[in-house]
Amino acid sequence: MSIKTFFVDKDDAGERLDVYLSEGLAPLSRSYIQKLIKDGGVTINGIQRKSNFRLSAGDEIVADIPEPVSLTAAAENIPLNVLYEDEDLIFIDKPKGMVVHPGAGHETGTVVNALLYHCGDSLSGINGVLRPGIVHRIDKDTSGVIVCCKNDAAHRSVAAQLAEHSINRKYYAIVNGRLEGEGTVDAPIGRSPQNRLKMAVVSTGGKRAVTHYKVLEVFDKYTFVECSLETGRTHQIRVHMTHINHPLLGDAVYGNIPSRFKTDGQVLHAGQLGLIHPRTGEYLNIISQIPDYFNNIIKQLKI
Repeated sequence: MSIKTFFVDKDDAGERLDVYLSEGLAPLSRSYIQKLIKDGGVTINGIQRKSNFRLSAGDEIVADIPEPVSLTAAAENIPLNVLYEDEDLIFIDKPKGMVVHPGAGHETGTVVNALLYHCGDSLSGINGVLRPGIVHRIDKDTSGVIVCCKNDAAHRSVAAQLAEHSINRKYYAIVNGRLEGEGTVDAPIGRSPQNRLKMAVVSTGGKRAVTHYKVLEVFDKYTFVECSLETGRTHQIRVHMTHINHPLLGDAVYGNIPSRFKTDGQVLHAGQLGLIHPRTGEYLNIISQIPDYFNNIIKQLKI
C-alpha cells in the first residue's frame, strides 16, 4: 500500500476531488481514481467523500493506493486484419476503438491479446509480458497500420529506425476550420503544465516534434489533411494541429468542439508505414485504406 498526502492550497479551492487527484496522482487515470474514491481509499480531513466533492483551502487529502497487481497478457481469439506477415514482422490494421496493449482498465481485448493467439510464442520480449511484440503504438481511437515484431532482432532494428526518425509514417485526419496548401509545425511537446494528463506544446522541458501537413480537400468548416511525422511524440498530430488552431474533428481531449458527427474520438487514421526490413534490407511500405466511418464523414461534408 502506498499512501499519498496532499494539502489543498487556495489556488485549488473549489476544484473537484477527482480532478485534483488526477493531476496529483498522474499517470493514474481519472476512472481509476474515481473507483479508488468510491471504494473508500481517499479521505478529506479524515472523512470519505464523493468524487465530485468541492475542495477548500487547507483540506488534507490522504489517498491509500493499492500496490499494482502483476499482470500477464492472455491469448484471445480476436480476429486481426493482417496487412503483411513474415517470420520477423506482422503489420496489423488496427480498428478504431481497440487498445494496443493491456493496461489499467484495458486488461483484455487488445492487439496484444489477439497477437498472442495469432502468433503464439513468436513475439519479441523486449517490452515485457504485457507488451510482447509491441515496438510502437497508436491511440485507442486512432485507426490504421502498426507493425509488431516477432523476435528481438527485428524489434531492435525497428526501434532503431524509429529513434532515427527514418520510418515513413503518414496519417489522414479531418481538422476543424479551413486550411490551405502545405505547412510544417516544428514545436516541442511535453506534459501540459496545466494538466499533467495531457500533452502540449511547451517552452521548456519538451522534446522536438515535427509534423508536416498537406491539404487534400477543403470543406465549409473542415479540412481533410495528410500528416507526415518526422518525429513520433505522444499525441503529436493532435497536439500540433490544436496548436495551430485546427484541432481534429471529434478530439474531446484537445479540441472538444461540438459537431454534427458521431465520431467516437478523433478522426485520425494511420494510412502508411514504411521501413527497412530487418532481415532482407528491402524497403517495405504497408498501406491501410481509410476506413468506412472516415469516408462516410467525407461524403457528408461534400453534400
